[in-house]
Amino acid sequence: MTNQNRFYEPLTSQNAALVLVDHQVGLLTGVRDYSIGELKHNVVALAKAAKLLKLPIVVTTTARDNMWGPTFPELVEALPGIEIIDRSSVNAYDDARVAHAIEATGRKKLIFAGVSLEVCAAFPAITAVGRGLDAYVAVDASGTFSQTKHQMGLLRMVQAGVIVSDYTTLMVEILKDNARPEAGAVYGAMDMDWAKLVGQVSQANGK
Repeated sequence: MTNQNRFYEPLTSQNAALVLVDHQVGLLTGVRDYSIGELKHNVVALAKAAKLLKLPIVVTTTARDNMWGPTFPELVEALPGIEIIDRSSVNAYDDARVAHAIEATGRKKLIFAGVSLEVCAAFPAITAVGRGLDAYVAVDASGTFSQTKHQMGLLRMVQAGVIVSDYTTLMVEILKDNARPEAGAVYGAMDMDWAKLVGQVSQANGK
């Protein structure tokens, strides 16, 4: 396991990158720990917030043309022009192109999300920890095929030193300061418009 006594070093727009693994149409049909609608919403919101926060984003699929199909359209639409790396390896980090894309970000803190949680998110996150990087998994932007897989995936990651969290907490940690000009857009991307309630009330009262 990694040293859990290290000083806390927060995620920032300068040290973090996002890696989205195998959010594919075929795999989504088997997800049972979240509804497909909720999972799609969370992944898209995570991608949009990360883009607004200027994080490098790596997207990958596996066996796209002969097994599990393409990345679901709403995520592709949220990340226009981004290259999606298709591979055959189970662990995304075992693919040289994926590993190079991650390393090319120059970031030491990697946020993973994937379908399935215990394989597509967990394996590359655990690999990243083994390479001396800090790995985080956005659990609610991942999904898997049973509650047992969900629970065992979380346990294995925690045992390996991966930090597990939810996507909004990770993005708000990176935002850090609500005075940042992109704060409203970040909350909006995550459908947290209630976080801007005061401004909305003030506008309403000014009418």
